[in-house]
Amino acid sequence: MARYTGPKHRLCRREGTPLCGNAECPVLTRQTPPGGLGKGGERRRRRKASEYFLQLREKQKVKRIYGVLERQFRRYVREAKKERVGTGAAILALLERRLDNVVYRLGFAKTRTHARQIVNHGHVRVDGKRVDIPSFTVGATQIIELEPNIVENVHVKDAMTQSAQSPCPAWLERKGLAGKIVRLPIREDSDSNIQEQYIVEFYSR
Repeated sequence: MARYTGPKHRLCRREGTPLCGNAECPVLTRQTPPGGLGKGGERRRRRKASEYFLQLREKQKVKRIYGVLERQFRRYVREAKKERVGTGAAILALLERRLDNVVYRLGFAKTRTHARQIVNHGHVRVDGKRVDIPSFTVGATQIIELEPNIVENVHVKDAMTQSAQSPCPAWLERKGLAGKIVRLPIREDSDSNIQEQYIVEFYSR
């Protein structure tokens, strides 16, 4: 299963936002993009952002937020174009319904990367059946449960302690070690900083 294995904080600095979900992400204090230094020790100046540049950067940002590579992201775009709602909103809804994202949104993991690991190791059940595919698309009314033994993991325990102090997303319902999809996610349930129209324009070229 393909996934990015390089330095994650480098991606955060490239997009100028904490994509990793870590509260201590270096990008919060180090706003410079990654790369070498220019002549005289000065960092290379960025060129004026073109329309294509904005579209590309937004697409890359969303891919990196959800931990999806290009081939899989293109598949989400193709599926979204078949939906009755706007393509941009449909793309985000499909990404939100990924099993690793749902585990993260339910507060069972600190980051999406952590949630992906939990799913990969077979610690999650969907409607009573073990599912170890992070990209599994969760449907309405389905129930997601953690295996009881994983709760002893210190990172999972910390994540659940923190999530207990914050409300669950409106499209999800959490109770103990289980969560339920009460309705399919809509645009308002995704990050408001995402400009999905740029993504649609990028793939419409």
